[in-house]
Amino acid sequence: MTLFEAIILGIVQGLTEFLPVSSSGHLELGKAIMDDTSLPQESMMFTVAVHFATALSTLVVYRAEVTKIARGLLQGKNNDEFKFSAKIILSMIPAAAIGVLFADQLEHLFDRQIILVGLMLWLTGFLLLIADKAKATTKDVNFKHSILIGIAQAIAILPGISRSGATISTSVLLGIDRNKAASFSFLMAVPIILGKVAKDLFDGGVHISSDQSTVLAVGFLTAFVTGLFACQWMIKLVRNAQLKYFSYYCFCVGSAAIFHEVFM
Repeated sequence: MTLFEAIILGIVQGLTEFLPVSSSGHLELGKAIMDDTSLPQESMMFTVAVHFATALSTLVVYRAEVTKIARGLLQGKNNDEFKFSAKIILSMIPAAAIGVLFADQLEHLFDRQIILVGLMLWLTGFLLLIADKAKATTKDVNFKHSILIGIAQAIAILPGISRSGATISTSVLLGIDRNKAASFSFLMAVPIILGKVAKDLFDGGVHISSDQSTVLAVGFLTAFVTGLFACQWMIKLVRNAQLKYFSYYCFCVGSAAIFHEVFM
């Protein structure tokens, strides 16, 4: 992978991590378009690096909320911040279990499985279309909701299913306030991503050459900066119930991906 390709894919990740169009799916499509010949392990390493970057951009955007949560945990009181943290932990369990139990199988899904990406983009589009029609409410996330949203996040591990699209849509369909749905969706992803990075480091499976380290650094920085803007943009879009436009986009890109793979 060249530095130019790393910049392009970093921008793609920064935008699509928060916009409900599947960052992993777009990364796979981008690699296919640019004829990236990375091994599955290297491809997955780049994916982890740029996801780590957008996790950090989430912490920056939601720094006030994160500070309150951390303060609540340190105080050890059964307050709103502590309960919110417990809900985040609950939401992590499904995706964490899938990631640990099926790590090897998941690695092969990130090896230019273009037809799978196209089909999952269609699924994302349908989900967004349905969620966009849901009525606005003021409900907060409860413990039952957190488990259901966590299951949606676990399913969204598949490339082509938007994580933010799946979790926000699930939240909205459960009757949760749109602003709270966006906040919970973005914050619940941070521990999973950081956990994945930590697991790879502790397992000793990360072997980065000097050439690859430069590519990862460039992709990381590009995804981080782009993610800062995309996160704040997405919050406004969710609040104004404009998810249907992204569903149309998912339908178009998914169809183009399948058509290209089958007929070209």
